[in-house]
Amino acid sequence: MLQLLAPDGTYGVPKGYEKYGKLIEDLDEDTLKTFYRDMARIRRFDIEAIALQRQGQLGLWVPAIGQEGAQIGSGYAVGKNDHMFPSYREHGVALTHGVELMSILKMMRGVNHGGWNPEETRFHLYAIVLATQVLHAVGYAMGVKLDGKVGTGNPEEDLAVISYMGDGATAEGDVSESLLFAAVNESPIVFFIQNNQWAISAHIDSQTKAPLYTRGEGFGVPGMRIDGNDVLACYAATKLHMDQARAGQGPFLLEALTYRIGAHTTSDDPSKYREDAEVEKWKAKDPIVRFETFLRRQGVGDDFFDEVTEAGDQLAKDIREQTFALQNPPMENIFNHVYSDQHPEIDKQRAWLEAYEAQMGDHE
Repeated sequence: MLQLLAPDGTYGVPKGYEKYGKLIEDLDEDTLKTFYRDMARIRRFDIEAIALQRQGQLGLWVPAIGQEGAQIGSGYAVGKNDHMFPSYREHGVALTHGVELMSILKMMRGVNHGGWNPEETRFHLYAIVLATQVLHAVGYAMGVKLDGKVGTGNPEEDLAVISYMGDGATAEGDVSESLLFAAVNESPIVFFIQNNQWAISAHIDSQTKAPLYTRGEGFGVPGMRIDGNDVLACYAATKLHMDQARAGQGPFLLEALTYRIGAHTTSDDPSKYREDAEVEKWKAKDPIVRFETFLRRQGVGDDFFDEVTEAGDQLAKDIREQTFALQNPPMENIFNHVYSDQHPEIDKQRAWLEAYEAQMGDHE
């Protein structure tokens, strides 16, 4: 397993992994501070979103607490042209590519059609149906190669694709099909598995007898395991293999070993299926605490960390106010953008609903 930053904050490059360490050496202090700032920012956002859901402001929330290192590290390693296909927990990756955090909350509240414009952000919409995004990502990567945007050496044109999934998704047939198509077509894609140990209540030991990073070998997709709570390892591994995919070297699979500290969603009670001792063991490997220790050893002082804390509190205040101020969308919005051109059946349904609403009178 590639680990550059141990749980105690000690940095070191294991023998044989020097090419990954070189990518970290190229990072300046401002970039490292950005990694920390965004890990702390997305956790504060996550905590506030849970509270908002408990207060009835969101229909559902999907926590990612504990997985910030995997998401922020890999997110910043994605190139300026690359496309990302998330599942439904990649709030940190979204943050690294300019997705407005309120748009995620609007989606979970059910007041828009999906959240954000994937053409502007290159961060595609959340996939609620398990593993479908992996097929979408491979299809996109196949198209990119057919369009001649891989391996030209032109950084303004070349691009690759990354698909995020959890350990539970790897049991879906969609993932096996995706690995096969990516391999035989030598598609420019990195499969990024966030192995957070639990597929809802199914532990990883009940899902596979072999490490997930080996899942692609039978299809011809090489892979490796990285410490998913080490933001530097996640950045370096994703950066190197996205660069290689963009250069035409084909697909690669990364298994980021991490842990879901909270519930699967706010409708889940993890205390019913896992032991507190296990959770506490993983809390000791917290990616944010680990990285703070590293930064302090590099000379980063209290002023920076105080500033991050204050910014997190302000973020929580802002999203709370914005969420409480959200209005329900007009009912007729459900008929918009169903088809690219106006459709008579949609017109008929709209007319029926308008007539039905008119019978109800003023029911505000």
